[in-house]
Amino acid sequence: MKWHLYPAGAFGQHADAWRRLNALTTRSPLLEPEFVQPLLAEFGDPRGRLAVCEADGDIVAMGILVPRGRGVWEALQPSQAPIGLWLHRAGIPLDRLLPPLTRKLPGLALMVGLKQRDPQLEPRPADSAVTGTLDYIRTAHVPIAGSFEDYWNARGKNLRSNLKKQRARLQKDGIAPRMQIDRLPEQMAAAVADYGRLESAGWKAQLGTAVHPDNDQGRFYTAMLEGFARRGQAAVYRYWFDDRLVAMDLCIEGDGALIVLKTTYDESVPASLSPTLLMREECCQRLFEEKQYARLEFYGKVMEWHTRWTDEIRTMYHVNHYRWPVLRQLHAAAGERAAMVQRLRGRFAAPAPVATRQQTSTTE
Repeated sequence: MKWHLYPAGAFGQHADAWRRLNALTTRSPLLEPEFVQPLLAEFGDPRGRLAVCEADGDIVAMGILVPRGRGVWEALQPSQAPIGLWLHRAGIPLDRLLPPLTRKLPGLALMVGLKQRDPQLEPRPADSAVTGTLDYIRTAHVPIAGSFEDYWNARGKNLRSNLKKQRARLQKDGIAPRMQIDRLPEQMAAAVADYGRLESAGWKAQLGTAVHPDNDQGRFYTAMLEGFARRGQAAVYRYWFDDRLVAMDLCIEGDGALIVLKTTYDESVPASLSPTLLMREECCQRLFEEKQYARLEFYGKVMEWHTRWTDEIRTMYHVNHYRWPVLRQLHAAAGERAAMVQRLRGRFAAPAPVATRQQTSTTE
């Protein structure tokens, strides 16, 4: 088993090998070259390395690794990527793959981290003397099986009643809701521009995190969606109230999944209406009728609204591998001390001040 290191910028030269390995392992569209290449172009680290492991003439593992502090390397995972950029054959334990990689990396690598692993794509490995896992977030998906009627009747009464009332109100006001789906490569740039206009009018613009056609996020989503659209695996959902665009989803497809990467909505719509939920209802109805996918993936941390749409929730995890067992022991001890300090701070914190009327008010 031998590792080779290349500059991360050389990924394009190894994209075919990466695609073949993904097909043999996770089969996730989130790890297809059409996702990885534009991600590296906009959010890559010039210090990054493409790591390629060969055994008996076959490539058995690949990853994009970046330095994170002294002696620490991690699989690259920008916020736009739901899972870290790492692939390995299921039959080879990480305890065999990671020690030689740790020794191969530049400098004295003490730890290698694989961030945001999905147990639906690869089983969570057992802990060992030098490798441990940590819970990350709980994430959700909707299985597309059976009829939409059965699925919808299993949802909570409040959700069903609320959306029914919203549709009745729209009808009373003479507003016609409609869903539009774009899939062609030449439609993606305009879709990202529309998405950016919606998002830039909301709270994300104040934080400087909104998508814009001319910023790194906008360039990434445009290039990535165009790449998937050329394979027939991109879908942009727009939702309209008459001629007013009120909600959007940016999605990619693959391995039986429709993955929602980004969602935004018009925040000036009255609070009594939920364009995103109305769009989600119509989207789910269409998915159940067409049976083209096995699941609708949300990724991201489970929120209260996710639990209204599905009971299928799983826990994603991180993997940490240490050069020597004592490093894992020290890291675990440091984590326990930090947790204890946090608990003590909470226990002896000063009581919160009594809220005034202004402090308790909320803005819809």
